[in-house]
Amino acid sequence: MDRTNEAYGAEPGLRHSVADGVATVVISHPARRNAMTAAMWRELPGLLARLGRDPAVRVLVLTGDGGTFCAGADITSLGPAVPDESPQELAVRAEDALAAFPKPSLAAVRGYCVGGGCQLAAACDLRFAEEGASFGITPAKLGIVYPASSTRRLVSLVGPATAKYLLFSGELIGTERALRTGLVDEVLPAGELGKRVAEFARVLAARSQLTQAAAKEFAAGRADREAHWAEQARGSGDTAEGVAAFLERRPPRFTWSG
Repeated sequence: MDRTNEAYGAEPGLRHSVADGVATVVISHPARRNAMTAAMWRELPGLLARLGRDPAVRVLVLTGDGGTFCAGADITSLGPAVPDESPQELAVRAEDALAAFPKPSLAAVRGYCVGGGCQLAAACDLRFAEEGASFGITPAKLGIVYPASSTRRLVSLVGPATAKYLLFSGELIGTERALRTGLVDEVLPAGELGKRVAEFARVLAARSQLTQAAAKEFAAGRADREAHWAEQARGSGDTAEGVAAFLERRPPRFTWSG
């Protein structure tokens, strides 16, 4: 099944489509290198909630329109329109919603992945990048205190030394260093990112959602749900199906969906 929303005009916004178990969300604001407007930050948590509940969605891919992932926040749009709602709170809310997405998420990065864009990419489970992409976290250039939750997430990915380098300096790094430090998981030659992301998303969509959901919780540090997941495994039939498929040399047909 293939579903695509209609927000494909020149106006900034979030486009999304669902096909073959993969939901693709596209950050689209080409006039400003896909910088996120306040409206886009506000829209993202609700969109993710809907996609997370959709039984047709098994994997989420987040990417940018054209040759750029996201150059951060569109500063010109961030005068708060809601009382007591700061631009930083909007970004953190969106980032937290992405990190909490119940299924595997993958950021497909081309070009600039800077500021709030890097914040979003770091909130995904995995990050694949095209050679020539640039990564940076720039609050030190603006006198902004980077959120504690975002800092902890960055440290968990790249370690404290690289996190401090990025946060203290605001300097951009390339794909070679991003791969070496763990900020990205794979780097692809120019023109090959889309094919590799589609291929790997199909792999993820074919695997057990039970395994993925439990692993995502455990990897995030949650340690109080082992009994829950053991019970889910006993009742799911996924283990028996996986073993049978292996012995019969056929693709498994996993049925657990949360």
